[in-house]
Amino acid sequence: MSSNQVTLLKDKGNAALQANKFDEAIQYYTEAINLDGNNHVLYSNRSAAYAKANKYDLALKDAEKTVQIKPDWVKGYSRKGAALSFLGEYDEALQVYEQALKLDPDNALIKEGVKEVLAQKSAGTQKFGNPFSRADLFIKLRNDPRTKHFLDDPEYLNILQELQANPNSLGTRAGDPRVITTLSVLLGIDLESQEPMDTEPPYTPPPRQPQPKPEPKKSSEPELPENKKLAKQEKEQGNDFYKKKQFDEAIQHYSKAIEHDPTDITFYNNLAAVYFEQKEYEKSIKECERAIDVGRENRADFKLISKSFTRIGNAYKKLKDFKNAKIYFEKSLSEHRTPEVKALLSEVEKIIKVEEERAYINPELAEKEKELGNDLFKKGDYGAAVKHYSEAIRRNPSDAKLYSNRAACYTKLAAFDLGLKDCDKCTEIDPKFIKGWIRKGHILQGMQQSSKAIAAFQKAIELDPNNSEALSGYRNCTLESAGVGADPEKVRQRAMGDPEIQQILRDPAMRLILEQMQNDPRALQDHLKNPDIAAKIQKLLASGLIAIH
Repeated sequence: MSSNQVTLLKDKGNAALQANKFDEAIQYYTEAINLDGNNHVLYSNRSAAYAKANKYDLALKDAEKTVQIKPDWVKGYSRKGAALSFLGEYDEALQVYEQALKLDPDNALIKEGVKEVLAQKSAGTQKFGNPFSRADLFIKLRNDPRTKHFLDDPEYLNILQELQANPNSLGTRAGDPRVITTLSVLLGIDLESQEPMDTEPPYTPPPRQPQPKPEPKKSSEPELPENKKLAKQEKEQGNDFYKKKQFDEAIQHYSKAIEHDPTDITFYNNLAAVYFEQKEYEKSIKECERAIDVGRENRADFKLISKSFTRIGNAYKKLKDFKNAKIYFEKSLSEHRTPEVKALLSEVEKIIKVEEERAYINPELAEKEKELGNDLFKKGDYGAAVKHYSEAIRRNPSDAKLYSNRAACYTKLAAFDLGLKDCDKCTEIDPKFIKGWIRKGHILQGMQQSSKAIAAFQKAIELDPNNSEALSGYRNCTLESAGVGADPEKVRQRAMGDPEIQQILRDPAMRLILEQMQNDPRALQDHLKNPDIAAKIQKLLASGLIAIH
């Protein structure tokens, strides 16, 4: 058997799995297993491939083999629990996760698995039944400091009633942290404790042989092998230089630490950190890749492997390679989930979206789409015209005319709210674009918001005092607002339907001012000196609700 050949086949399998070529990955892992049938990592990886290929029975078989070979390896239980969950064996999955938590009580991956299984469990499961239907439910929750305050919240009580009546709704409520806390209390399983931040795995020394005459201890430090002692000394010296930003010296000591003990992932991660600080991002990535390989081979803590993936992601982010950064942040989260890495992933996803939108911009293609939209608009096919104007906007989002054209379509389709939104965008991009203000005025007039329409037409008139369409719109809205030729009662009803009017009339200060104006018309002059009050009074005047004689 060649260990190099096994490693090569495993790496090929990993690459195929990453590329979603599941059958190919399974084939590579199988060939590697044929060469090394006692390698628990190979069975674990093949279990993952089977699961992704929806072959859950085979995934379970490999997971069980993984646990059999390496009963103290938590990830094997994670594979087994996931396979059982996919097969609908929720109680067995929970038992497997319980075994895993005994080995590693703070393992985030296992806790996430428990949450998912509990969310999927339906009513009447064999082991737990419906935990929300227990007779002492409220006593249990009131006596636990984690949940006693929840019972003072009516919304929480409604959630409890819903879960009592329909346990299947647990899946939709699993995202509520209060529900997870409640399950922790009712089931006696700690689902909430957070994993500690990335730390170095503690060294467990071999048991010391009893001696007839033990010498007094000179140090509380555990007895390490000589090479590990030297490696630790070099690492500590490297840390001192790193803190002083003396990076060249830090590199020398971390490199010596690796020479003494090439099996410790921490030294590679530290070396990668120095390269990152020196802006040697390619070197940092290469060192992190070495760290991951060493970590996998020596069964390092998942948190340390996650840390390597995170640093690779940060290095790619610095190199402006956001797609690779996204890939490695996702890999980091698959090993160990932290809020910090989630935030980094969200950030690069937003950057990628913006970049893709920018790459899509093409003013020439936007012009072609606009012309197609214009032709369809003339033919009265407004729905199809909207699609072409929308594509034109995606191709050239800074062209104000495109929003105006689409607003015209929305107006024809009586979608006034969407038309108004496009007019606002149009005038935001080009405040001097008269057509945008006029179109906005017409839409607001159609929505019976005369005072706002008047303001839009006024803006157009300021830009071009001789614009006939703006003048006509302003005149018509003013007459409508004043109620000329209209039933006064209808004018009042229309005004009362205006949200701004309603807000003004609900204002206690304005009600007092209106009462003063009614009793003493001279008070109006004093109130008009305040610009805010003057604007509100003008609004009421324009609506026809009040008049000055």
